[in-house]
Amino acid sequence: MLAVFGGLFPRLGLLVVWIARPALVDAAFGTFIWPLLGIIFLPFTTLIYVIVYVPGIGLTGFGWFWVILALLLDIGQWGASYTQRNQVPGMRGA
Repeated sequence: MLAVFGGLFPRLGLLVVWIARPALVDAAFGTFIWPLLGIIFLPFTTLIYVIVYVPGIGLTGFGWFWVILALLLDIGQWGASYTQRNQVPGMRGA
């Protein structure tokens, strides 16, 4: 159950921010397609990008640190799910 919540948290968090403060997401991306793709593929990175983005300025040095850290977490999550998929009987070679 904890793994399910851990996987859904960044997606739900970004959806809540997008619904509650759509101006933040619009300022960070300018279009709806990038945050939508972010929810699907890189939820931690997209959520952190929206949180640390400063309208009119963008991201500064330490903001990039958090975005890169979130990207590493997303990549780690993808790697963990790939490893788990390879350990399931019957799924070998997929």
